[in-house]
Amino acid sequence: MKIGLAGQGAFGVKHLEACANIPGIEVITLTGGNPAATEEVAKKFKIPHYTGDLAESLKQPGLEAMILATPTQMHAKQGEQVMRAGKHVQIEIPIADNLADSERLAKAQKETGVIAMAGHTRRFNPSHQYIRKKIVAGELKVLQMNVQTYFFRRTNMNAAGKPRSWTDHLLWHHACHTVDLFQYQTGQTASVAQAVQGPMHPDLKIAMDMGIIMKVPSGAVCTLSLSFNNKGPIGTFFRYICDNGTYICHYDDLMDGDNNKIDISHVDVSMNGIELQDREFFAAIKEKREPNASVGQVLPAMQTLDRLEKSLNLAERASS
Repeated sequence: MKIGLAGQGAFGVKHLEACANIPGIEVITLTGGNPAATEEVAKKFKIPHYTGDLAESLKQPGLEAMILATPTQMHAKQGEQVMRAGKHVQIEIPIADNLADSERLAKAQKETGVIAMAGHTRRFNPSHQYIRKKIVAGELKVLQMNVQTYFFRRTNMNAAGKPRSWTDHLLWHHACHTVDLFQYQTGQTASVAQAVQGPMHPDLKIAMDMGIIMKVPSGAVCTLSLSFNNKGPIGTFFRYICDNGTYICHYDDLMDGDNNKIDISHVDVSMNGIELQDREFFAAIKEKREPNASVGQVLPAMQTLDRLEKSLNLAERASS
């Protein structure tokens, strides 16, 4: 299968590393926003064609699909562009930075009939898969998810320590992962969703601290703390408090409530969540089926984010 990647940054490189481990996948084109970095990445991964123009990548002979690891603000326009060109697309979550654009992507998928998947690694990390399998088997029921998403990011840098061309966002980027995962693991959409945030950064113009609480009809709750001010280990730490055990997930690692490591090497064919999500995307294309984390499946998370944003706006008006 001949595919393309848009986005030469830190996460784009992770996708290229993942694709190198998947038999039968050939990356034939790279679209990037920084010419020098795009050329550097293309040469490193031996990608024959690279450009700054997505339309040019979409015209490459034999291209079947694109993975979009571009800035969030570009996802909706590029995602629809890829679908309208008749190519399958995986769009890194969040699929857009607002609900209207997310709904537009879902509509475009229905109109074109291509495979359109959100790249949500958390659904595929072996750690979260382990818990998912127990939930589906009836062995576990989630009572509460307590989640901490922490970074130390007071300047506009990416995960590789390089300057970003766009500004990150705690709600529409980082909270999106937990909102979708909570609704996915409980199988329900939040009936309660409230958020508060701290002061705006004077230069970045974004909130650096945020708190979110959600509840689904089953009674399960989720408390989410997010910060760009945390000095210490980075990333997201998930604590699942269940009726039959407590589990702590951090990326592809899993521990019980007493911090004893759980062997999850048997959960899937790889221990790399990004590789597993890419494998699902390619398998769905070959099998002509809806993928796990399709654009339609993650739309409820985008709807909940919209409600959270409105609760933030209400709280800001009430305090002003």
